[in-house]
Amino acid sequence: MTLRSERLIETLAAVEHERWAHWQRYLHSRGERAADGSLVLPAELVERWERQIATPFAELSDEEKESDREQVFRYLPIIEAALDDTD
Repeated sequence: MTLRSERLIETLAAVEHERWAHWQRYLHSRGERAADGSLVLPAELVERWERQIATPFAELSDEEKESDREQVFRYLPIIEAALDDTD
């Protein structure tokens, strides 16, 4: 498998969708559903997430960095296998 193969791209896209869906479930669980179906998020969470968005990885707390690293581990085995297949 090459790093730009359709199979690898589809596999990584599926992992990305799972990651995104997991985040959306979490995000929605933290909000309050309004009568019109909209979702209202607590101000403290919005503040925290906006701070994280504006912060380079190197400046995040150790806990925040570890959370990002955990996401990488979803992709890493697939990338490693693809690299092994190119040898």
